[in-house]
Amino acid sequence: MARDESTLPGGARISDLVALGALAEYVPDADLRAALSQAGVKPGRNRLLPADMTALYVIALSLYRSVSYEEVLRCLLEGFKWLGLPNVQVATKGAITQARERLGKEALRLLFERLARPMATAQTHGAWYRSWLTVAFDGTTLALPDTTENAAKFGYPAAASPAGYPLLRTVCLCETGTHAAFAATLAPYASSEREMAMPLLTKLKPGMLLLADRGFLGYDFWEAASLTGADLLWRASKSWELPKTQRLADGSWISTLHPNKDLRRNDQITVRVIQYAVEGVDEIYRLVTTILDPAKAPALELAALYHERWEVELIFDEIKTHLKGARLTLRSKTPDLVEQEFWGLILAHRMLRSLIHQAALNRKLDPDEVSFTHAIRVVRRTLPRRTALSP
Repeated sequence: MARDESTLPGGARISDLVALGALAEYVPDADLRAALSQAGVKPGRNRLLPADMTALYVIALSLYRSVSYEEVLRCLLEGFKWLGLPNVQVATKGAITQARERLGKEALRLLFERLARPMATAQTHGAWYRSWLTVAFDGTTLALPDTTENAAKFGYPAAASPAGYPLLRTVCLCETGTHAAFAATLAPYASSEREMAMPLLTKLKPGMLLLADRGFLGYDFWEAASLTGADLLWRASKSWELPKTQRLADGSWISTLHPNKDLRRNDQITVRVIQYAVEGVDEIYRLVTTILDPAKAPALELAALYHERWEVELIFDEIKTHLKGARLTLRSKTPDLVEQEFWGLILAHRMLRSLIHQAALNRKLDPDEVSFTHAIRVVRRTLPRRTALSP
């Protein structure tokens, strides 16, 4: 699929440069160098595009989805030049691809793991339910360039038309209040989201309340998630048998989960069930939770809280629509560069969400009240005079 050699409006002005200062502040040099070292990537200072600059460049690609490879690099280098760093010539598209191949896919994944953590503080509006930090996970797909390599690695939907694209599947664990992803996995399209979510459980801690849709509910997975010490509030499908062993004053009841939904099995997990309807919707919702005491979390409050799970869908919209833009696919034509670009995209989203969170804290707002689209424009048009990467 051809890509236009578009440029930034009016040429490269300071007001149009990639926000190198913001990148440098969000991606500390020490963390970047540690991730490169852990991935076995050599600095390559004698090359046209050293590894640390290439890593920042990949993140910047996600901030400028509508412009060419060369133009994004030119703006990044203009930022280095403006900050008084060594003058580097703009590389060709082929040289950029070679630099990305030298960088590999692991460095940015490791960088994300070093930087990604819950962002909310006690002062963050909308991030907490009572004493719990509310988090959620869910999955989505991203379309990829239709190359032989991408198709072999990631696969197509079963019902894809001849003009369809290969799809990457991802599951992300996010804060519902700040919209910041602090864990993620990626895999071929046909992968199970529940299996993909299993490694994310290591990021859960006591004091978190994890929201999840009905597709994630399973005995073994619920047990593994609850053993992290985090509390859970998940939707249950109609097929789950949830017998009423004790009715509670708020209308919820105590029940049990059985392996494979088999009531004949002796092993079981005690849960609390909240059932409710939404006005104008025929469907009945059933939630299961590890919070057994209604005094700590009344049924009506949990029913209202569960719909915060949809914040994950808004996060995916931010990534797929506002960051990725109108183009149908990611840019990369090989699986390793697809994975590298994915981590750059997630890092770019976290950087923007970090800036939004700080702005919300300063103004004592809920981060939801700060426009994500406006934040992208600010980052694209601003080069803060902050500490830059060392040459």
